[in-house]
Amino acid sequence: MNAENKDPRLGQLVDSIVRLSRGELSSRIEPSDARDEVDAVITGFNLLAEELEQVYDQFEKRVESRTAMLRQAHRDMKKMAMSDALTGLANRVALMEALENALAETANGAPPPALILLDLDSFKNVNDRFGHDAGDRVLQEVGVRLNGVVRASDVVARLGGDEFAILLPAASMEICMRVARRALEVLGEIIELEDLQVHPRASIGVRLGDPQQSADDLLLDADTAMYAAKREGRNIIKVFEPVMQYSRQLRSQMAAELRAAIRREELVLHFQPLVELATSRIIGLEVLVRWQHPVRGLIPPDVFIPLAEEIGVIHDLDRWVMSTSLRHLAEWRRELQLDDDFQLQVNLSAVELKQLDLVDYVRGLLRETGVPASCLVIEITESAIVTRGEVEMYSLLSLQQLGVGIEIDDFGTGYSSISYLRELPVSMVKVDRSLLVDLDTKPGQFGFVSAVLQLIRAAGLEAVCEGIESKEQADQLRAMGCASGQGFYFSRPLPIEEIKALLATHRYLSLPA
Repeated sequence: MNAENKDPRLGQLVDSIVRLSRGELSSRIEPSDARDEVDAVITGFNLLAEELEQVYDQFEKRVESRTAMLRQAHRDMKKMAMSDALTGLANRVALMEALENALAETANGAPPPALILLDLDSFKNVNDRFGHDAGDRVLQEVGVRLNGVVRASDVVARLGGDEFAILLPAASMEICMRVARRALEVLGEIIELEDLQVHPRASIGVRLGDPQQSADDLLLDADTAMYAAKREGRNIIKVFEPVMQYSRQLRSQMAAELRAAIRREELVLHFQPLVELATSRIIGLEVLVRWQHPVRGLIPPDVFIPLAEEIGVIHDLDRWVMSTSLRHLAEWRRELQLDDDFQLQVNLSAVELKQLDLVDYVRGLLRETGVPASCLVIEITESAIVTRGEVEMYSLLSLQQLGVGIEIDDFGTGYSSISYLRELPVSMVKVDRSLLVDLDTKPGQFGFVSAVLQLIRAAGLEAVCEGIESKEQADQLRAMGCASGQGFYFSRPLPIEEIKALLATHRYLSLPA
């Protein structure tokens, strides 16, 4: 076929093949009426182009579907990364992002954000007493209640454990305090979980932001105010003040110094005599720990014991006290003529009672020092055993079987009843000093204390009264049938040298008339 007789359909076919190769899948050639071999090729080309277009359409739909799935997965992952798994609230990451955005808006003239930090009071008791499942349900209910007191623009977050936060973008102090008071109110309502009733309550810290602050600084200030609320009595609201920052820094410094003090043995022991009321005979000593600070002087236990519990060194502190005091007792038993029933009373924290090796540790100390188990009395508070956890009960029963005495300290200030104490391996109850304050002056107090002592005896337990400050109180307690007690009337707590000298010269105290 020469150029003059060339079929134009061949040119169309070549052009369409080129367009198809470039991705123009809609390219088609109209067949002629000749129905010859060229038309057959054109028909084949059209079928191929149509099939390629269908394949591409299906591929494109799959790509779009996969892209949509990936985008949704990304959104879901981001939501998970920004949410608390238990409550569905925002988490710390989401809170900090929202806080940074709210602070950035202040550059455009928006009011600064406010941050409310909440920490549930005594939430650990819920987990210990009712179990972690119940604790989780309490946290979920707390989240629901907090969501009910905020605006749509606000952010409620769980920061971890029993700590929550509320971010109020573009807020005033009036709005902030209204939300904080409402949060305190709704958390004061009982949470009912099947047959359980829980009183959540919370300590709340409030900080109205400053445009120049970072998100971390704002969170730290709110946290500082919240801890100030806890220290002041709990279930209250505290607004951040700059002086709180100094107090927190001082507390942090003291925490570091306390850790070092335990390592360097800067702690000292004082001993307060326990006296037989009928004879004034010294029948034992209560061990009291003090912190001999190189700059601040002698720091009392009510200052540093809570700090030791907070920073996690109470275990080391407890063991140092027990080990050191037992070694002193062993020395005094060798050198002084102590009575066979002379006992050493050592306070033990709730944390130490949970240690699985506690019984072995005590057994080893008694064996090492040669002190009979009957000469050691371990004092525990009511709150340490109110939950009756398995480890605590194992420790108490094992110590009792070892021959160690168990005494409930500060009875009358906690949760226990006499019937409850009868179920525990306890032999003695120390009646708190607060019951004796008005013994001489308040009408009915004499009868009340007398009834408490009768109940203790009826439960088969021995009563010990602390805080005796006068001869009249000692005489009244003796008349009620109380066998022993301690207090400033008999002796203040004494350092080691003085208590040793007292034990060496006096088995019986000479008391003022």
